[in-house]
Amino acid sequence: MTGGQIFALVCIVGFPVWALIGTYLAWKQVRRRKIAEASVKAMEEKYASIVSEEAELQRLRDVANSVSQDISNLRSSYNEKKAIFDRLVKEVAIFDEKLAFAEMGVYEPHFDYTDSEQYKQAILDNRETQKRMVSNKSAAVARTEWTVSGSKAKGQTMNNRNVKLALRAFNNECDAAVANVRWNNANAMEKRIVNARQQIDNLNATNDIHITDEYLRQKLVELQLTHEYREKLKAEREERAEMARAAREEQKFLRDMERAEEEEDRYQRLLEKARSDASKAAADQIGAYNEKIQLLEKDLADAHAKFERAQAMAEKTRSGYVYIISNIGSFGEEVVKIGLTRRLDPADRVRELGDASVPFVFDTHAIIYSDDAPALERALHNEFQKTRINAQNFRKEFFRVSIDEVEQAVGRLAPGAPFFKDVEAQEYRETLARRNAMLAAVEPPELLAFPEAI
Repeated sequence: MTGGQIFALVCIVGFPVWALIGTYLAWKQVRRRKIAEASVKAMEEKYASIVSEEAELQRLRDVANSVSQDISNLRSSYNEKKAIFDRLVKEVAIFDEKLAFAEMGVYEPHFDYTDSEQYKQAILDNRETQKRMVSNKSAAVARTEWTVSGSKAKGQTMNNRNVKLALRAFNNECDAAVANVRWNNANAMEKRIVNARQQIDNLNATNDIHITDEYLRQKLVELQLTHEYREKLKAEREERAEMARAAREEQKFLRDMERAEEEEDRYQRLLEKARSDASKAAADQIGAYNEKIQLLEKDLADAHAKFERAQAMAEKTRSGYVYIISNIGSFGEEVVKIGLTRRLDPADRVRELGDASVPFVFDTHAIIYSDDAPALERALHNEFQKTRINAQNFRKEFFRVSIDEVEQAVGRLAPGAPFFKDVEAQEYRETLARRNAMLAAVEPPELLAFPEAI
């Protein structure tokens, strides 16, 4: 076959292939154009509401401004509601003792009378002043002269009745506040009286009747005097109890002195008898009698020293012992009590403090004798005044301070006084050991070996 024939054959066979390729390319182009048209149509449908870019931007700005205004309105509304809430909390606190104490704080005294009788007389004088104000019509005033049915007299009668009603309502509120005032609501009761006056004046605004500022002040003074009078009575009761305790301690101290004197006399008689018997004893018994006489002489010397110490303390009313004790089982670590006793044996006072009123006995760190024990006690108290646990009642002599700090203070204020830093706490530690042993007996062995598995 010649070359021309071959070429002709290829052309004949290849024509359908090229036709198919051309058809495929044309179909693909048409499909691509349809997809593009569909996409454009979808975009047009999606953003059909947008007339122009400027209009859409303005719409978005309007939406943003609306949201910003809504936020501003919410904040303003929140602030208004928060102010109302705070006001209601304060009003509720006036009638709730726990809230009152938390919201209004501790009452500060307004008067400095020395005893309850002065407070009592001041209360009587205050009530007489209130009666005079009511009598001369200066407790509440009607500022408008009304005319009823053309009669000023009837209008005055109406004013007088309304004034009496206002005063009766106000006095009842004040009497209730005075009757219920206590240490934790005194400030709230003052607010209650002020609010009662305001509410009664608001109710009488139409009649133009008002409770005077001076009458309100007298009622507040009555409340304050009554509260402080009751607190003074309580303090005086505590003082009398402390004086009675001191008197009992003094009587016990005198009895200890008498017992010391009796003990000295007894040893003196025994010693004289032993010497008399020794003078009559045989030679082989002299050694035993001499030994007995030496023991009696030592006991007599101790008894004499004890009596002289008791007698000296009786003559020096300011002499005594300052003790420093702790009780970690009852009060925890770094809590000490610094007190004073005039007992002949100061350890009696420590044992008395560790009686059934506390779970464990006290550990003694120092017992310091001083010719001016109250001054030494006061100096130690001042040293740790900021750490006093009960800042209201100074007869509660507990301080939150470390043993090292107390030792340093004792070294400065009472040089040479013995001080023991060890905290034995025997009963407390034995209790812990017993409790741990009981837990170990109850817990499964694997839990004790691997506590992290609990």
